[in-house]
Amino acid sequence: MSRGLLHGAARNVARIGELAWPLFIGQISVVAFATVDTLLLGRHSAADLAALSVGTAAYITVFIGLMGVVLALSPIVGQLYGAGQNEQAGRQLHQAVWLALALSVIGSAVLLFPQPFMTLARMSAEQEARVRAYLAVLAISLPASLLFSAYRGFNNALSRPKAVMALQVGGLALKVPLSAWLITGIAPLEVPALGVVGCAIATAIVMWAQALAAWVVLRRSSFYAPFHLWGRGLHAPDAQALWAQLRLGVPMGFSILIEVSGFALMAVFIARLGTHAVAGHQIAANLVSLMFMLPMALAIATSTLVAQRIGARDLPDARALARHGIGLGVLVAAALGSLVYLGRGGIVRLYTQDLQVIAAALPLLAWVALFHLFDATQTMAAFVLRAHRIATAPMFIFAASLWGVGLGGGYVLAFDPPAIAPAALHGAPGYWAASTAGLTLAAALLLAVLWRVMRARPPAPASA
Repeated sequence: MSRGLLHGAARNVARIGELAWPLFIGQISVVAFATVDTLLLGRHSAADLAALSVGTAAYITVFIGLMGVVLALSPIVGQLYGAGQNEQAGRQLHQAVWLALALSVIGSAVLLFPQPFMTLARMSAEQEARVRAYLAVLAISLPASLLFSAYRGFNNALSRPKAVMALQVGGLALKVPLSAWLITGIAPLEVPALGVVGCAIATAIVMWAQALAAWVVLRRSSFYAPFHLWGRGLHAPDAQALWAQLRLGVPMGFSILIEVSGFALMAVFIARLGTHAVAGHQIAANLVSLMFMLPMALAIATSTLVAQRIGARDLPDARALARHGIGLGVLVAAALGSLVYLGRGGIVRLYTQDLQVIAAALPLLAWVALFHLFDATQTMAAFVLRAHRIATAPMFIFAASLWGVGLGGGYVLAFDPPAIAPAALHGAPGYWAASTAGLTLAAALLLAVLWRVMRARPPAPASA
């Protein structure tokens, strides 16, 4: 590689890194919500930890899919910002707020009536009651979460992730003492130990506090003046702008829903294997979610810069950023996965001292390194495609790879109805093996699509 190419790669890595580090800290703060709850419940009650696993799977399946629709705002605003059309970018935020409010009605109804998840999990009546109560409280927090997603997508598209990070870190600082207090009922105020329901109450309080803080930031910061966000209130719903967001956001939302539900529904099926099996899976799932935040930050940063360069009609720079961002993401994921694999014994013991849960979790962590590597690869490719406003082809790839190979193949391996799977892949390890295979296939197909796009696609017009 020539010195010029090396210099260009180093420059692009620096540009991506400058955006990625606040994104990473912010995303870690978000995932730490679940980590805090997992650690506290792991010491409080295995039954509550198992209820958290199933409840989180149900909530994430609903929230992430709807969030993906709202986050269509990001590539649209990124291209408009790159083209210098700031007022149009501001109008898109108003439309995303209407979209978030409408979607929250649908999502909250699903959380209040979660029978499909209960049927799949086949839990005891006592465990089902815990999960239902947990989800009922989170239904109250969903509108705030989706509104904050619009704030996040808008700021990330403007290369302003620190404005998001500050509120996410502040939310975590509030979440930790609230969860500790409500789960265990400890001082300063005497309240009953609420267990898993206490986690949900703490989350709801924090999410509404974050949404209010986001409104204050948008209202008072002079940075947003060129976007003309404030006048006589929200702009009226605009059918053309809403359709543009839905046209991109629906396949984005389905893609994210497929990806997350394929992973989250593992917990629902593994719940059939007993409390310790699903508790062990929850530890592995939480760990891989924490690891995922680093490539996710790199993917968002890369996608933001690519979208801006497309808007500015600088396609060569967009291509170079995509190549260097994906390469960086893969290298970082390989290094992090290796470290976790080597230290897996000590890591599991940070979560729990229950020997049965430890025994259930350790075999799963052997899969984490490979799972993480291919998860990072497909995420980087998918986000760069979204910067090009391409989301439909990835949606079909995710459906075949993650639902077909991952979830379907996992069921065959874990429960082995045809009696063909090796014994080592019975139970939860079978789901992790099949999901890793599904991610590998998705990564290969998405990279192939991206290669064709980068070779042939002209710059997209910077319009809503």
